[in-house]
Amino acid sequence: MGLDQSVMRIEVKPASPVDFKPEGEQSEVQYWRKHPNMHGWMEHLYRLKGGSAESFNCVPVELTLEDIDSLEQAIRNGELPQTSGFFFGQSTGEEADRDLQFCAEARKVLADGGFLYYDSWW
Repeated sequence: MGLDQSVMRIEVKPASPVDFKPEGEQSEVQYWRKHPNMHGWMEHLYRLKGGSAESFNCVPVELTLEDIDSLEQAIRNGELPQTSGFFFGQSTGEEADRDLQFCAEARKVLADGGFLYYDSWW
């Protein structure tokens, strides 16, 4: 048990930025295991985009280029929010290089015409 997190590429733009059912082919762009601070940042984004699920678990949120830019800035400034939860583990800060690599890869996917979303399961 634990926090499993993924960013997936899809070819069909979601009908809404949150709480959608992904359509078409999907491929994994990034996977994290127990990186709760990233999860906290994504939950904040989910809420900003209108997400209202009581529990931020198994609910998708679309990631745009603007979101990736904001995420990269938060990573570089050490501003991912301290987040905890049952079986979430701990973010150590050592994830930053890998997180920044993800941002670069996400930009490539978006530039190539793909769409991205974050999802998690715990």
